[in-house]
Amino acid sequence: MIKRGFFRKSLLLILVISSIPGLIVGAVIYWFAGVRLENELLQLHKNQIQQRVAHIDEQFFHLESSIAHWALDPKFNSDLKTMNFGREFETTRDIITTLKVMQGSSPLASRVELFVNGSAPYLLSPEYDILTDKAAIDSYNQLLSYATLLFWTKQRPKSPDEAAKQDLVLVHKIPAAEPESIGALMIRLDTGKLSSLLNTLTPYNVGDTFFMQTDGDVLLPSTGTSAESSFRHSLKYEVLQRGIESDSFLYEWEGNTYAVSFGILSRIGTEWIYVSASPVSAILKPMVFISKLILFVSGASLLLVGFLSWLTSLKIYTPIDRLIHLLGADRLFTKSAADYHDEFNFIERQWLHLTRESLALQNKLEQQLPHVKEGFLLQLVQGFLYLHSEEELLERMRSFGWDVEGRQFLVLYVQLTGFENLEGRFSPGDEGLVTFAAANIISELAENRFEQANMINFHDLSVGLFILHPADRPYQAELRALSNELIQAISHLLKLRVSVTIGKPSTSIVQLHPHYEEVKEALVYRKFVSENQIIDLESLEEGETNELRYPFALEREIIQMLRTGHQQEAQGFIAAFLDALLERGAKEIDVQQCMLQLLGSILHTIRQAGMDPNRVFKSKNLYEQLAQIREPQQMLNWFDIRVVQPFVQELEVRPGVQVTKATQSAVVYLQNRYMEDISLDSCAEHVGMSPVSLSKSFKQVIGKNFIDYLTELRMDKAKELLRETDQKINDIAVNVGYQHSYFNRLFKKLESTTPSEYRERSRRAGRGAL
Repeated sequence: MIKRGFFRKSLLLILVISSIPGLIVGAVIYWFAGVRLENELLQLHKNQIQQRVAHIDEQFFHLESSIAHWALDPKFNSDLKTMNFGREFETTRDIITTLKVMQGSSPLASRVELFVNGSAPYLLSPEYDILTDKAAIDSYNQLLSYATLLFWTKQRPKSPDEAAKQDLVLVHKIPAAEPESIGALMIRLDTGKLSSLLNTLTPYNVGDTFFMQTDGDVLLPSTGTSAESSFRHSLKYEVLQRGIESDSFLYEWEGNTYAVSFGILSRIGTEWIYVSASPVSAILKPMVFISKLILFVSGASLLLVGFLSWLTSLKIYTPIDRLIHLLGADRLFTKSAADYHDEFNFIERQWLHLTRESLALQNKLEQQLPHVKEGFLLQLVQGFLYLHSEEELLERMRSFGWDVEGRQFLVLYVQLTGFENLEGRFSPGDEGLVTFAAANIISELAENRFEQANMINFHDLSVGLFILHPADRPYQAELRALSNELIQAISHLLKLRVSVTIGKPSTSIVQLHPHYEEVKEALVYRKFVSENQIIDLESLEEGETNELRYPFALEREIIQMLRTGHQQEAQGFIAAFLDALLERGAKEIDVQQCMLQLLGSILHTIRQAGMDPNRVFKSKNLYEQLAQIREPQQMLNWFDIRVVQPFVQELEVRPGVQVTKATQSAVVYLQNRYMEDISLDSCAEHVGMSPVSLSKSFKQVIGKNFIDYLTELRMDKAKELLRETDQKINDIAVNVGYQHSYFNRLFKKLESTTPSEYRERSRRAGRGAL
């Protein structure tokens, strides 16, 4: 019995000792976690209400913007006052179609109506009808007496079959640009959809939500009916008594506590107050569940501790063993608590995930709303309207307010250059800002000279100008004067150079896109130097261009400097190469072709050096990048950063770089002394290598043996002297390091012709090109 009593006492003692830490820890966790979780849930509820109110505000703002945009449509003008909607069927159908488009463009719109107080009171809802009920006519006319052009009203004009309905209506008087109103555009909101939208402010399906005016008049209840309960009346009074724009507070009503949030929504000509009230019990419902879960886990833990304590007391009596098992029980309890803690983290992560999904759905909903169509003129010049006929395009232009009768269409294309030389006035990425400023200048100058001139901003340092000019009046002098004016203005204000291309006139609007492309492509005939230029397609003659000689000598210097790794010298020769082209008055197309050929020669040199250009330049399309450059300094910077530096860096890290440099030094030696009596031994002695080593490295690095390279170098120089000088052939032979007789035999062997015949053929070819 004593043993049994000791067991019972030990078991009770263990149970008590084991329960006390668990009870204390459980109480502390429940107290601190519960209070914190309650505050977080209330704050999350408040943030959720603010986000959804912002979404509703965007919906109403979209309605106001849409009706203001549609009210400016040319078809809603003062001509409606005298229009017979029954006889002018086409116009009536067009208006009805517009109303249906407006109705379909907003998910909140139940119906879009047009009231016209003209020769008869017409109502298009959207179908055409003539009002006969005097009360309905007076209600519609009452809207026209409002002082504001755009306003909201709850008192919807009553038609005979809808006399009992009072919906929220957005009204815009027409015409929008004239002081006298002859009618009104009205968007009637769908009560059911509004109720559904407001119900999103009470996500727990209990409580109340409504919009009201500052005088307490309820505009939008979430219940779909304007009948006011005592709770709503009391809540409305409490909100108005506070006298502040927005707040959140707890409100007691009939033994229940409500979390109330309210704020101001600014609408056209008025302010609305939104009020959302949700029971705290619904918000804290997750907390109740978690509290029950904590109690359940605590009880289960106590039972588990008791069971383990009973087993421990039953089998082991020593204090050390009891302590070990008790520590094991504590670890089991701690593990359960840790699992619960991770579960809470999972709930929190899931809550954040649902919030992100809600925002993503909201963004998708906004993206599905109708977008405003791109400008007609931009679509026209870019060829998006190629399926439309001439008459269709002219009719659309008339609807936009253009006078197209007896007009011819002119296109100017303005290209801005010199952006790279502004020296800190603008930074990379400001091209759009500079183009915007230039476009404003061009638009203002064009409007001073032409009645109908429209600017097209391409945001890439280029601007288009579309002009409708009378077909029986000359235009060349005016276009020239306008071109000179905008060149002077842009050069003075923006410090940029301007190239203006004047297109040929067109009497067909469908030909505007090909004319625009022709004007844009004509920029290749501009001089590449940074100067102001005017290109007139009617007077442009390509045959006037002079023959441009390719600077082969400078190309060889560039290749040689790159082979020897002299980065700065290579950059200097590239600049000299471009200067040689510009000094001869090269046009943009000529400069681009020469620089592309230089780039090809450099890439060929890289392959000869055993390198992979795709690896050196990271598989970038250098030809495409170079073809997009239109300014000399930008072209030099591009060669330096994109071509020279990567090649030299790759050359320096390659194995055998010293042998390569010695070989390249030998090449420089040959190029400077090819006219002397040079041998492999003398060249090897000059670079400090043995003849055998130089011969092997020459073949490996240059791709040719020593004699072949020297012969090719001398022959290239001889052909250059034959083409460009009048020196005697004997003198040319000596100047390239040969005896006269040997030179003639070698030249004929390599070129299959004599030096004299080569000179004559080259000169004939030059005269034919001229």
